[in-house]
Amino acid sequence: MQRIVVVGAGMAGALTAVSLREEGFDGQLTLVGEEAHPPYDRPPLSKGLLLGTVDSSAFDIDFDALGVELLLGRRAVELRPSAHTLITDGGPVPYDRLVLATGAEPLLLPGGEQAPGTYLLRTLDDAVALRPVLRRAGRVVAVGAGWIGAEFATAARQAGCAVTVVEAAGSPLAGALPGELGELMRPWYAEAGVELLTDTKVAGVEQGAVRLVDGQRLPADAVVVGIGARPATGWLAGSGVELGADRSVLADDRLRTSVPDVFAVGDCASFPSARYRARLLVHHWDNAVQGPKTVAANLLGADTVYDPVPYFWSEQFGRFVQYAGHHGTADELLLRGNPDEPAWSACWLRDGVLVALLAVGRPRDLAQGRKLIERGAALDRQRAADPSVPLKSAVC
Repeated sequence: MQRIVVVGAGMAGALTAVSLREEGFDGQLTLVGEEAHPPYDRPPLSKGLLLGTVDSSAFDIDFDALGVELLLGRRAVELRPSAHTLITDGGPVPYDRLVLATGAEPLLLPGGEQAPGTYLLRTLDDAVALRPVLRRAGRVVAVGAGWIGAEFATAARQAGCAVTVVEAAGSPLAGALPGELGELMRPWYAEAGVELLTDTKVAGVEQGAVRLVDGQRLPADAVVVGIGARPATGWLAGSGVELGADRSVLADDRLRTSVPDVFAVGDCASFPSARYRARLLVHHWDNAVQGPKTVAANLLGADTVYDPVPYFWSEQFGRFVQYAGHHGTADELLLRGNPDEPAWSACWLRDGVLVALLAVGRPRDLAQGRKLIERGAALDRQRAADPSVPLKSAVC
């Protein structure tokens, strides 16, 4: 191998480049990014960067010292595997091996184009554009009560805005958690002074208002859309890279794609999990941190299986929310503590074995639970339901 090209300069792409050097690759290494900004971290976008309390979230990586060529402001438009060439809007980029790390792109409201006064919160430019909106402390409507919607609503209230959150599903975080758990988070909105409208669909956005399907108009100085994201893989059409129904690159358990010499990592790729007996598409920070270590090793000849315990976290309405695992295959839900209190947890079991855990204000539960999930530990239900018992002491 003379040249490895990584397309996508987010967390997964940047750390793949770093991991390749750490693994001893000394050939030509190129990182291609669509944005003109140097690679940066995304979690601060809905927190400090949005509120203006921090000015930058650029990675503390010296790409020059690592000998990594940065091709920024270059959008991938086509892949030609037979010629081992990536085509960008700035010209062709040849490769010996390629890593797809193009991440995900936000879903838009019906109608496609964003109306005036409508914002997304996915990039650094999005966060910077929203700063003056929050400084004006006007009326904002967030469409979507997922993780981004909740974090934006939290920041907007901190800035003094009047906030309404509109959600088409019946409860907050409907795409991530069962409704019974999402309902436990409904009071958080009211406590923060945020109006939450569930089972409410948006018909469109017009100047100064959000129009609902039932004809109601919600006055809005700004509208922030956070209704989910999908893998940014449309440019791979016709390349031979196999995609799933969810548009993810169908990587194998070594993060190889269906095309020779092409690997995939991060938000754009799904992978088969033996632990969960399912193919997982994980759109979270930790996956973009863990995957690069595996993909770099396998690029250089290792045979390492990628089957992590997914993990993510969120700060919303004064609460620290953490999740580990995958509850899709669980057959039992067990609560630890009183959800009306500031700190509690929820455990998902499959045949008595812990497979996922949600922790609200209980980071010790999360740390211990994540290790138990990795071990495939069975829990004593009575002890696990007692929040005074350390979770590690509730193992059968």
